[in-house]
Amino acid sequence: MKDSGYTIIVKGLVTQNPVLVLTLGMCPTLATTTSALNGMSMGLATLLVLLGSNIVVSLLKNIISDKIRIPAYVVVIATFVSVIDMLIHANFPALHESLGIFIPLIVVNCIVLGRAEAFASKNNVFRSALDGLAMGLGFTLALTLLGVIRELLGSGKIFGLVIYSEHYGALLFVLAPGAFITLGFLISFLNKLKKTLTLKGNKNHL
Repeated sequence: MKDSGYTIIVKGLVTQNPVLVLTLGMCPTLATTTSALNGMSMGLATLLVLLGSNIVVSLLKNIISDKIRIPAYVVVIATFVSVIDMLIHANFPALHESLGIFIPLIVVNCIVLGRAEAFASKNNVFRSALDGLAMGLGFTLALTLLGVIRELLGSGKIFGLVIYSEHYGALLFVLAPGAFITLGFLISFLNKLKKTLTLKGNKNHL
């Protein structure tokens, strides 16, 4: 039995969140979340690639031969990544410079290729688009939250807005170790939340 639209959304945002549950795409997750803006931008770029590639793969799933399906999926993904990379470069040059190589690296992000292979190639266009949107939103929310926490604790800002003096910030959270620490706490918090909700659901059922 196939999942409902609601279940697909919940999986992407919470129960199968690509960052906080499946721990996929760790390279851009840890490298681009030094600020909330960078994290959100990286997440949105990945969301657009996920959405577009899932739709195209779903449309072409009966045409693409099994022997070349992975190379074909990579070509589809690379096309969307190239378009988004050029759009960001043309309209937001400072952001493009800040994100650097991590935009082109979306091509090899296991989240994108994984959803194309595991979901879009087996479902219709609507469900594939919904899956790409849900997984992309889950990825974006995780990166944005990680960026907000690191930027706030590291430099006293959120989206560049000064909350407190940078002198009181902890440099640790701007550096790589701070990314691992923050990510670990977020994963622990989500696991605790899921257990609490499961226990409440079991009690209500009884």
